[in-house]
Amino acid sequence: MTEPKHLRTLLGDHPSTQALKNGQVTSDRVVLDFETSYKPTNRGFKPMVREQRFDVSELAIVTYLMAREHHKPIVLLPAVVMGRFQHVYALYNAERGRMTPADLAGKRVGIRSFTTTTGAWIRGILANDYGVDLDAIEWVTFEDPHIAEYHDTTARAPADKSILQMLLDGEVDAVLGETSNDPRLRSLWPDPEAEAMAWYGRRGIVPVNHFVVVTQALHDSDPEAVREVYRLLHDSRRRAPPSASGLDFTPFGRDAIRPSLELIIDYAAQQGLISRRFAVDDLFSDLV
Repeated sequence: MTEPKHLRTLLGDHPSTQALKNGQVTSDRVVLDFETSYKPTNRGFKPMVREQRFDVSELAIVTYLMAREHHKPIVLLPAVVMGRFQHVYALYNAERGRMTPADLAGKRVGIRSFTTTTGAWIRGILANDYGVDLDAIEWVTFEDPHIAEYHDTTARAPADKSILQMLLDGEVDAVLGETSNDPRLRSLWPDPEAEAMAWYGRRGIVPVNHFVVVTQALHDSDPEAVREVYRLLHDSRRRAPPSASGLDFTPFGRDAIRPSLELIIDYAAQQGLISRRFAVDDLFSDLV
């Protein structure tokens, strides 16, 4: 009997991955050796795109689109492990006065990195649904992009500063990509959950954030292992409980993913994160 192939794997703890990570879903063909030293999981995205540190990895979709533009040897599977509505991740300091999306022009807005997927989603929503001029905002960032080739023109926060503390201290006027229980920090939308559902009602789209990728080396050398990884992910996802809203936050397969992926491609291109709009069917592995 052939020994199973061990694959170094970076995969976060999500409802859709729980059955796989706790051993309910297994394979005789591959063994996923889960990397646990990257907390949160997004800390592993940079070594994945720069060094192909893992055979199988969770990866934010905008990071993948930028990696694809710069010919990184990784391949996208049509498998979403995390999607979410984005409106709750935009905050301002209510102690310094009321703020809405319309007030962002001329303001300083902090974001962990300009190239984060959550940031791209929120900026796309602000620009396309609320008429916000993104170029009229001064962006302040705290980390380098995952893709080294991207030319980041944002202002860099001092190394000893944290994003939420700068918001509390009035050094930035708003932040994207963050949540907080501090009562002073409030959403740009009075009811972000209701605003997200209204956006869904208009768009019919659940924003996708994190997919699964494999290295080009694994994809080319062992197609059956890649197909087995996809099967494991799919089986694990089917064991996850449904979301409270009944919406599918982890679509699998090109057709299910297509509407959300097309929109984030549009947003990424509008924001200069990628130089062209990729066709969805050109992005995925041809093995699954």
